[in-house]
Amino acid sequence: MSKRKQSKYKICRRLKCNLWGRPKSPTNQRDYGPGVHGQRRGRKLSNFGIMLQAKQKLKGYYGNITEKQFRRTYREAAQRRGDTSEILIGLLESRLDAVIYRMKFVPTVFSARQFVNHGHISVNGRRVNIPSYRVKEGDVVEVQQKSRELPMVLDAIVSGERDVPEYLEVDHTAMKGTFARVPSFGDVPYPVEMEPNLVIEFYSK
Repeated sequence: MSKRKQSKYKICRRLKCNLWGRPKSPTNQRDYGPGVHGQRRGRKLSNFGIMLQAKQKLKGYYGNITEKQFRRTYREAAQRRGDTSEILIGLLESRLDAVIYRMKFVPTVFSARQFVNHGHISVNGRRVNIPSYRVKEGDVVEVQQKSRELPMVLDAIVSGERDVPEYLEVDHTAMKGTFARVPSFGDVPYPVEMEPNLVIEFYSK
């Protein structure tokens, strides 16, 4: 398990933004970095620093993705025809943990990974316990019958923190949803500004 799960709000404070748009984020009260030197006035970022920050923000948003996994996703996007930044976002949003988070079956991206790992999700009727599993257009994602009464799931569904994006079709009564299409960057409801074009520049150098 990634150490980031234990210090997730430090990511927000380090990047000086409420990365997941959560009401409990400490950045709502303390918009400076963590630690005893967090309130020191920061230096102006270089071009490399700006690109690095954009990469850290996008990678951090998806929770427990390691640098190796994130770089591998970039390489796959770069090998495909089309706009690499759009393809990168589509690949990230096609991850099973990202899909069930978007469908509001779990409250956070961190709990999404754990939920999948513990075998609570099936895709097209088959149980899948790999968070990075790539969901395809038309795939039906469903919460397992035995897991539908878990408090975490019920609380996430009624939460008003997020809305289900248009590229997903979800029936919360049946606890299932369909991945209707791969989203473009503009379709994804990020709570903070993301700059995937800078991420591409960072890795292409």
